Amino acid sequence: MIFEVLTLFPAMFTSPMEESIIGRAIRQQLLDLRVHNLRDWAQGKHLQTDDTPYGGGDGMVMKPEPVGRAVAALKDKSPHSRVLLLTPQGQPFNQGHAVRLAAEDGLIFLCGRYEGFDERIRQSMVDEEFSLGDFVLTGGELPAMVMIDAIARHLPGVLGNAASAGSDSFADGLLEYPQYTRPADYQGQKVPEVLLSGDHARIACWRREQQLLRTLERRPELLDTAELSAQDRQIVERLRAERIKI
Repeated sequence: MIFEVLTLFPAMFTSPMEESIIGRAIRQQLLDLRVHNLRDWAQGKHLQTDDTPYGGGDGMVMKPEPVGRAVAALKDKSPHSRVLLLTPQGQPFNQGHAVRLAAEDGLIFLCGRYEGFDERIRQSMVDEEFSLGDFVLTGGELPAMVMIDAIARHLPGVLGNAASAGSDSFADGLLEYPQYTRPADYQGQKVPEVLLSGDHARIACWRREQQLLRTLERRPELLDTAELSAQDRQIVERLRAERIKI
C-alpha cells in the first residue's frame, strides 16, 4: 500500500516513521511511505503556497493552485488513491475508518497549515476530511502520522502477531480487557487468579466480562453500537445493577 503525504514540513516525518513497527514495515516493503514537499508544486520566486484571505481576517490561507498541481501529479501515478484532508472540521477518525482505509490501493494525506485551505480545495480535490478530535493543532502532520500508524496495523504482515489487531480496543466495538505480565505479585498488587489458572474457558469469560465492565465504566456509549450477544447483554445488565447498588 502506498501512503503519500503532502506537507510544507516533510522533515517532521523522518524520525517517527523510521522507528518501531512502522519503520520495520517500511524497510520490509510492506508499505510505501512517500513524503512530498508541497512547495515542489508552487511557482514564482518565493514558491508561495498561502495568501491572505478574501474579505479580510487574520492569518493566511492555503492556495488552491499548488495543492491542485500536487494532487493531480500524485493521482496521475496512482489514480485510485483517496485524498484525505486533515482538518478540525473533519469527521472524527476512529478504528472503523482505519480498517476501511487499509483496504484502499493508496492514500494521499493533505496536511494543512495556517488558517486552513481555500474552500475550492475541499470542493474539488478531496475525498474525505478527518479530525483527531475537537481541538486545533498547528498543522495536519501529526494527525497524518497518527492515521498512518492506525491504518498500517491492519495491513498484512505489519504486526508480528496477526491476531494482535483483533484484540485491540474498538476492534469489536468495546474497550480492551486489562492485561498483566510477570511478576504475579508487584508490591502487593496481584494478578487475578483466573489468569494463572490455565483454564482457557474461564480466562475467555473473565476477559469478556472485563471488556464489558471497562466499556461500561469508561465509554458506556459504545455499548449502544457494539454487537453484543444475548449473554453479553445479560452481563451488562448485571454489571449495571451492581454499580447501582454500590
